[in-house]
Amino acid sequence: MLTQQNILDALRSVHYPGYSRDVVSFGLVRNIAVNGGAVSVSFQLNGGNADIARQIKEAAEAVLRAVKGVEQLHVEVVAPAGAQAPAQAQTTLNQKSGVPGVRRIVAVASGKGGVGKSTVSVNLACALRQLGAAVGLLDCDIYGPSIPLMMGTREKPTVSAEEKLVPPSSHGVKLMSMGFLIDDNAPVIWRGPMIMKTIQQFIGDVEWGALDYLLVDLPPGTGDAQISLCQTVPLDGGVIVTTPQEASLGVVRKGIAMFEKVNVPILGIVENMSYYITPNGERVEIFGHGGGRAEAERRKIPFLGEIPIFVEIRLGGDAGVPVVVSDSQKPPAQAFMEIAKALRTALG
Repeated sequence: MLTQQNILDALRSVHYPGYSRDVVSFGLVRNIAVNGGAVSVSFQLNGGNADIARQIKEAAEAVLRAVKGVEQLHVEVVAPAGAQAPAQAQTTLNQKSGVPGVRRIVAVASGKGGVGKSTVSVNLACALRQLGAAVGLLDCDIYGPSIPLMMGTREKPTVSAEEKLVPPSSHGVKLMSMGFLIDDNAPVIWRGPMIMKTIQQFIGDVEWGALDYLLVDLPPGTGDAQISLCQTVPLDGGVIVTTPQEASLGVVRKGIAMFEKVNVPILGIVENMSYYITPNGERVEIFGHGGGRAEAERRKIPFLGEIPIFVEIRLGGDAGVPVVVSDSQKPPAQAFMEIAKALRTALG
């Protein structure tokens, strides 16, 4: 007798286009219905690429038609609003965000560590809040969470009547981080599946409420955390943080390619540590200058802005009071404010 498990097992041979992993392990199978020999399967995609929807639909149909006992078959692919799906794909469209109350979800990423990605995430979140938006910040760096320190709070989340985590707030921004759930010096020694499950819970089991923007601070690289996020929630786009030198840009290109492969639009590049102004007014380009802008122009993606090296930025992060909060009118804060405005424009 044909069962849902038979169908699910067969779908494990359907790979997400461009990846060795299957659509089941990515969590894309939304519903399976079996009634005698009639089978109906629906998939929930998180990116808006119509060609991906078509490829998954065709592959699933080919696999399921070969399953013994399948006489009638219907495969549906559900994609975020904005996907221009061809009629033959029979693709239906859902709401954009996928997270109740959240209008826009933006990932902040880098190809390597040490470029100041979390510093950019924190100040960008606070800058958007200064511009009047309701903002949340999710720290997806499971192994090295830094958002609690940089936002100046160790308050643990509470649990709502619906048994969802209620995120603490700091400087008007709602926050969630593994740093709120473990002791300061406790290491997280997890394998990939546990990381993916945690990220899914941070997205789906947190009561974010009404937000204009949910910024997601990703760990460096292109591993489980990044792919899990892209497959858990439809991102509106990614912001790439780099420093000017070629060593950083070379790895950043891999980060851009990763987002492109999972059909997440690149909203722009930010060049951090762009230059330093000495006390006597001399400009020193410690890591070179202009690499981020040049890469943006080469890839034909927006350049959101450059952030000089200011001692105040580092001091604000260590003290838990981002420079955008401590004095939004000074040059260190204004660099982030301009990038926030550029990001807002890029999102439309």
